Amino acid sequence: METAPATGLTFRDATDSDVDALVALIESAYRGDSSRTGWTTEADILAGQRTDAEAVNAVIEAPDSRLLTVERDGTIVACCQLEHRGDHAYFGMFAVSPALQGGGLGKVIIAEAERTVREVWGVKEMHMTVISVREDLIAWYERRGYSRTGQMTPFPYGDERFGIPQRDDLRFELLVKPVV
Repeated sequence: METAPATGLTFRDATDSDVDALVALIESAYRGDSSRTGWTTEADILAGQRTDAEAVNAVIEAPDSRLLTVERDGTIVACCQLEHRGDHAYFGMFAVSPALQGGGLGKVIIAEAERTVREVWGVKEMHMTVISVREDLIAWYERRGYSRTGQMTPFPYGDERFGIPQRDDLRFELLVKPVV
């Protein structure tokens, strides 16, 4: 466990006992009316769930994967998935409590995630996929040094584990950043 004194945040790997709190956090950041408090909502493009206990637990238990959990005053306020994939790491399942979005917390967390994968796994790049119609979110990542690759993968239409699409043009775009 590592504490960042300047921010009052504690970073640690998630455990099985965190699953329910993490599912609630991720859902609140992306789905339903609560997500509209922040700016990362997907409520207008996807209905249904963003994740579930099984998916969160799978990230916690997977080899070469960790679910970085961020606490402030003993409460989980953010998380992100880090997965070692050979010469790069994958960044996903990023969620910040909607009440805390827009205050710089995301910048601190992504910087810590990049430091972690560089130091723990020695990777030189971070990869992520973002729904291509999320221009505001992609712009935020670009300001953090991520580049659009134009490489697209299809959205899993028909698999409600990823949500219920409200439009027919959803795809994932690969974003990449050197972390050396």
